[in-house]
Amino acid sequence: MQFASLNGVLRTLFILVCIYYGIRLLARIFFPIMVRTVVQKAEQTFQQQQQNYQRQNSQNDFVNVDTNANRRSDRPRETKKVGEYIDYEEID
Repeated sequence: MQFASLNGVLRTLFILVCIYYGIRLLARIFFPIMVRTVVQKAEQTFQQQQQNYQRQNSQNDFVNVDTNANRRSDRPRETKKVGEYIDYEEID
């Protein structure tokens, strides 16, 4: 059975601590850069979609009005029918 030496354990802990702080340092440097690039990419995509939408609407200069939707809103909405309606009569 072999046992770990104290020097080996301390060396391993030192390496792990160095790796941990190294990753934290790199994350502080590169995380804002990565977030900025993701936000810029999303902004470009949004602007492109907006331009495509405006281009499509500028080609269609007419307004489409659905008259069936206006008539449907005048009627009361149908409620979901659950079960059977039973009319009770009073017996004297």
